[in-house]
Amino acid sequence: MNPDKLLINGDEAVALAALHAGVALGTGYPGTPSTEILEELDHLGGRAQWSPNEKVALEVGIGVAFAGGRTLVTMKHVGLNVAADPLFTATYTDVEGGLVIVSADDPGMASSQNEQDNRHYARAAVAPMLEPCDSQEAYDFTLLAFEISERWKIPVILRLTTRVCHSKTLVRARAEVAAPPGPGFRRDVPARVMIPAFAKPAHHRLRAKMAEITAWNEADGPNRVIPGAPALGIISSGIGAVHAQEAAPEASHLILGMTWPLPMNTLRRFAAGVERVMVIEEGDPILFESLRAAGIPVEGKPEMYRFGELNVPRVRRILNGDTSPEAPPPRGKPPELCQGCSHRDVFEVLRDMDCIVSGDIGCYTLGVLPPFSAMDTCVCMGASIGVGLGMRHTLPPEQAKRVVSVIGDSTFVHSGITGLAEMVYNPPATGHVVVILDNGTTAMTGQQEHPGTGRTLNHDPTGKIDFEALGRALGIQNVRSLNRFTDGHLLEDLLKELLAKPETSLVVVRQPCVLAAPKIRFYEKAALEKMGQKCAAMPAE
Repeated sequence: MNPDKLLINGDEAVALAALHAGVALGTGYPGTPSTEILEELDHLGGRAQWSPNEKVALEVGIGVAFAGGRTLVTMKHVGLNVAADPLFTATYTDVEGGLVIVSADDPGMASSQNEQDNRHYARAAVAPMLEPCDSQEAYDFTLLAFEISERWKIPVILRLTTRVCHSKTLVRARAEVAAPPGPGFRRDVPARVMIPAFAKPAHHRLRAKMAEITAWNEADGPNRVIPGAPALGIISSGIGAVHAQEAAPEASHLILGMTWPLPMNTLRRFAAGVERVMVIEEGDPILFESLRAAGIPVEGKPEMYRFGELNVPRVRRILNGDTSPEAPPPRGKPPELCQGCSHRDVFEVLRDMDCIVSGDIGCYTLGVLPPFSAMDTCVCMGASIGVGLGMRHTLPPEQAKRVVSVIGDSTFVHSGITGLAEMVYNPPATGHVVVILDNGTTAMTGQQEHPGTGRTLNHDPTGKIDFEALGRALGIQNVRSLNRFTDGHLLEDLLKELLAKPETSLVVVRQPCVLAAPKIRFYEKAALEKMGQKCAAMPAE
């Protein structure tokens, strides 16, 4: 292999580019398929940290950019929903340092609760969007995103998908990358304080920026034409372009690297030079509908191909207009909680007590499956508490008294704390019971740290949120904790006691994740050794 080339996946390529770009800070929240970006950035020697959730991560990133530093903010597709509030206003502002937001979409829902297409966010938030096809483009487009962001002082979205994130291709890194601007504060109230008086002209500036970026995309954007036979032209982007080239190598291809704002003149010229134009895109027919609305005569995929990931056989079927039923995918082994997982005992108790369980996102979501069958709702991160409260407010008293909200430690920090505030502020007549399953890690995405573990992204010791103290400070009437090893057998009696009370209750059940426990012991030992070294280095009084 050429020593100048690396065989890496898309997540690693983004991290490498961020390092070469001199990012001041990478922030985010772990979520498949984006998690490895910040872990790799930290491994390479860059500065990276986990935030409590994606909204906070983006807000920190905006602050870095306002201070003149380059920042990379990473999340999976549903994470951008959480970060949407600051995103929609951040595009109105002028950022000094480059601000690149990675949205890692998960077509086919390999590890997600929905199959949303975050290309919609580029148009809705008025943000430029780049879509790489492979690891090389993931590297190149990350650097390009910083250039665009700093040139137009605007956040840029880098949209990846599962296959690009986790597939390895060759990458040649740049020999030289433009140095980041020096950090420093420059007061610019009209461009950063979005009260109506300033936001109205800021909106006009934003639209002017997008007009300039559109013109740049037409002239110099990362779009390429691969000439072929004029009988068929294919317009595509991202991983769909890779599949389309293999499915129809003889066709003419227009591969879009910047998918918002669209280079409509480029698209019209390409369409005019071929006899038939097909749009190949994974997910929603966003590109197809945009081109048809602009009067470009393109064909799109049948509705059945809107679901799941594309691949070469599926693209061939689309090109041939084949709408016959697809062969079902081979059945795999269903997911299950690990043997020895502390969550197992809890769900057995909830099942045997016939509780109505409002569940959440994490390993414990698997409590819905046999042999437990002990989860009745699951919507999004942190929703277990609010949904449980809604059911408590509505159900007849005898049913309401059976409702329990179950949430994990990382998910609780992510977006469950406000649910506790709601429970204290608007308590149901029957009270409510919230159970935090604290396994000391963000287990489902690969045992990452969070503010409840007392360790940073690189596992160094830091401040730690005390869930019980937080519950008492909020005003919850009953706050209890159990260690699964020593007093887990008391859980059923405790739940029966609390469910019988018309009061608010918080129960924390602790046991380290069986997969993370050896690592946690190692991190804690290392922390003690560091503390000992610091104490030994202190001068004696």
